[in-house]
Amino acid sequence: MSFLFFYLLILVHPYLAMWWKSFPKAGRKPWEALIPGYNYFILFKITCSKPFWSLLMLFPGVHLVMLAVANASYLKRFGYYSFTDTLQAILFPYLLSYKATRDNAEFGKETNWSNSKEIQSRKWSDHIALFLSLPVIGHVIALAIGAVSRDKPGNKSRIKEWGDSIIFALVAASIIRTYVFEPFQIPTGSMEKTLLVGDFLFVNKLAYGPKVPVTPLSYPLVHNNVPWINIPSYTLLEKGSYFRLPGFGKVNRNDVVVFNYPSGDTAIYDPRVPEGLMGHDYHGVLISEALYYWRTDKNASFSSDSAYYNFMNKNGQDFISNINYWKKLARQGMENGETYCRGGMPEKGLDYIEHKGLIYRPVDKRENYIKRCVGTPGDWLQVKGSILYVNGKSAWVAPNQCLQYKVMKSNLAFPMQNEMCERFGLENDPSGARTDFEDRYPDFYLLTLTPEEKNKIQKAYPQAVFEIYIPSERADKYGAKPDVQQMIENLNIFPKDFYVNNTMTDFDKFQVPRKGQTIKISKDNIAWYRRIITAYEGHTLVESKNGTLLIDGKKSTTYTFAMNYYWLMGDNRYNSADSRVWGFVPEDHVVGRASLVWFSKSAYKGIRWDRLFKLIK
Repeated sequence: MSFLFFYLLILVHPYLAMWWKSFPKAGRKPWEALIPGYNYFILFKITCSKPFWSLLMLFPGVHLVMLAVANASYLKRFGYYSFTDTLQAILFPYLLSYKATRDNAEFGKETNWSNSKEIQSRKWSDHIALFLSLPVIGHVIALAIGAVSRDKPGNKSRIKEWGDSIIFALVAASIIRTYVFEPFQIPTGSMEKTLLVGDFLFVNKLAYGPKVPVTPLSYPLVHNNVPWINIPSYTLLEKGSYFRLPGFGKVNRNDVVVFNYPSGDTAIYDPRVPEGLMGHDYHGVLISEALYYWRTDKNASFSSDSAYYNFMNKNGQDFISNINYWKKLARQGMENGETYCRGGMPEKGLDYIEHKGLIYRPVDKRENYIKRCVGTPGDWLQVKGSILYVNGKSAWVAPNQCLQYKVMKSNLAFPMQNEMCERFGLENDPSGARTDFEDRYPDFYLLTLTPEEKNKIQKAYPQAVFEIYIPSERADKYGAKPDVQQMIENLNIFPKDFYVNNTMTDFDKFQVPRKGQTIKISKDNIAWYRRIITAYEGHTLVESKNGTLLIDGKKSTTYTFAMNYYWLMGDNRYNSADSRVWGFVPEDHVVGRASLVWFSKSAYKGIRWDRLFKLIK
């Protein structure tokens, strides 16, 4: 159901509940019940002495909580405060509302807290109200409070006092979290050293304008999953469309942005891990699973890496020609709760992971990610040798942006790895050392460094020559016509197309789409825009073998974008799954700007005092 339905319900509810008949019993005029908005102002005034609570009816999700509060508070004044009365008041108040209009109905004061009979009668109604506001936890809190405390005669019960406090604390926290700022924790090292694993941030939602939630009815103060029990935290009973309130500005190039993961529209739960998520990138898992189905169907056995690659080159054309068939098989298997490409469950004697199938998530309930915006709508981008170019010029480099460098070992001996890390501060726990002295690189050291760290080492070792590291197995292939093996590997990099030969260190020149922009589309460039057209802007796309494109059943040679898009990359460029993997970020996925590190804790060294209340640049 859309927001409109529930707002219409709120508008017509006073008429369905016949407030114009019951208001006079509370000393108010009948006409006061007929003016939209003003009727709720009066109701909260005569029941709770807080008429400003009527303003909370404007917030999606919160409005239904406040409607329940309004009904329960009003009907309790007519003596309907038992357990079943409260349930009716919250879920379907119209029978009790009718009773409140009868001649023998009297509008009285709040519960007589000196009357033990009235207190006992409403005891469980307070429990149910709290339980519906904060399921399970709220109920446990209420029972615990009741077990360890004694109520004073004539005063509200502890259950009532704590229940009211918790309910409205949750309402206030939900509004602040949704529309003002939200706490966020850095889970991975993709933004090191700008942001570290264990940093706790405040995300400023007013910077770009807060998004009105698409699914506002959800378990309070959690994102998309109820902790410990791995069930969705939200319901689709109320569902809206994308709408953003005015903000203080727009997404600027080089902002550190928190956003909903674009490739997170579908998720797979892995029962083997505590958080239960089998990789964030479902589409990447789907490709890996399709490859598994293809290889096992061929009954291939690989005794070495070379045998594997020889097989890919020899028989890969079959996979390329029938990719949709293999993806369909993989998707069906995952929908049935079986995933093979991520290993098995030997404790159960299974060569696949047994799970609960696929979970489809709305935009606002996809995983939260954080990266730096390096491309805004209309920008032209290119990556050459790990250097980013924006509109033909080398891009601004963040002070803590990391690149990988190789330093030849000939005529140069660095200190041992531990000494190197200690001397130049190259270790960021829990990611470990950012140096590689292993034998797999016999000719050079591999260092992941910020510009400042690189300058320090160069000053200490002026004879050292630093070269940006480009993996050799990909460097020679970029820009060349891809072989079969390369075509299959291209599915790991955006736009995940056999014939677009991008790598993490070299990326073809492209433009970030802007709202209202019309472009020509053909079989030669449609790969860059497939997901925009279908997943983000909701059209059907059919590509015929002769190159004809059908959008919503009509032959199309142009396309006009309905939203702005952004390109985001991690500051730790060699250790970041970002737009190079999953592509453009639509404006309806943008959550807010990362503004402040308010707390930081290392898994090994404890609190990082120097990072507390540090502004993010």
